[in-house]
Amino acid sequence: MFPLEWVLLPGEELSLRIFELRYTVMVGDLVRSGDPRFGVVLIARGREVGGGEQRNDVGAMASITACTELGGGRYALRCLTGERIRVHEWLPDDPYPRALIEPWPDEPAEPVSDEQFRELEDRIVALHKRMAVARRRWVMPGRSSLLGGRRLRSLDPVQRLYSLACRVPMGEADRYAVLAAPTLSDRMTALREAIETVSARVEFDIPR
Repeated sequence: MFPLEWVLLPGEELSLRIFELRYTVMVGDLVRSGDPRFGVVLIARGREVGGGEQRNDVGAMASITACTELGGGRYALRCLTGERIRVHEWLPDDPYPRALIEPWPDEPAEPVSDEQFRELEDRIVALHKRMAVARRRWVMPGRSSLLGGRRLRSLDPVQRLYSLACRVPMGEADRYAVLAAPTLSDRMTALREAIETVSARVEFDIPR
């Protein structure tokens, strides 16, 4: 397990520079095992370096897609996050964080309609327009580019919603609420609330 100071959503890329001893040992173990996967969770309290942090119990699996040795036991990693996980039990750090986990797919609920997705996309586009005004940037990407292009429509609803969430510049608490929502409809509600929070902050920053 790799506790981080930020939330990663399924489908996001992650770059890491590994220098702390406990994580250099972890990477070495992963490389030797031939299984490049590890779990990532948000630190609830504390810091990444030195240990002793408190950790949240909902996270995601990450898979190493590229590993470069930098010498002196250091590594540069490129990773891709995958399925959501839930921690059942934290084990003693030996020497790196370990846990008993299980995949946590979305729980059954009413499906989210295309109309609801389009309404959410409209909110995200409107938010970015207001951000552009606040920053006095009069040129911004087109709707398709802003939302992820044609690829977005080919995704299943779960990953489509995560992909849209990645396009909202929200805080870690809101990102965790999105990740930890038990159902797809709950996640859409959490994302709408996050957009409202960001929108209120942007409106406050726009010059009058």
